[in-house]
Amino acid sequence: MPHPADHRPSRSTAGAQRGETNWRIHITSVFVDNQDKTLRFYTERLGFERKNDVPIGDARWLTVVSPQQPDGPEPLLEPDGHRAVRPYKEALFADGIPAASFAVTDVGAEVERPRAVGVTFVQEPTLMGPVTTAVLDDTCGNLIQLVAPE
Repeated sequence: MPHPADHRPSRSTAGAQRGETNWRIHITSVFVDNQDKTLRFYTERLGFERKNDVPIGDARWLTVVSPQQPDGPEPLLEPDGHRAVRPYKEALFADGIPAASFAVTDVGAEVERPRAVGVTFVQEPTLMGPVTTAVLDDTCGNLIQLVAPE
């Protein structure tokens, strides 16, 4: 019987141990209180595009994407009806903690377009070490952070 110390990782295991992976974020939930209102906000005010809109019972499988990355990560605008979700969302919001963070090239420039269409920023662009951040209220119960490297 081979000794455990003699174990040589397989090629796929060795890659994973070095941090090489093909994993990437595909879909991530943003819990919302009204899917229609949220879709309008994310498309009309933030500039996302609708990707999936599939009826599921009383709700929808509703995702948006960046027009610059149509095959990139998809925020799932998910109903907040589960009993654990609303208290979680309310606590994050009350403590000023963003529910999601979106990367941009230049935070200072990016706040101007949404602000011009009525988006409220609860944190103006602020240098925080190696990044600049700003935080907006998505009007659906979430704070959303914009972040860019300096």
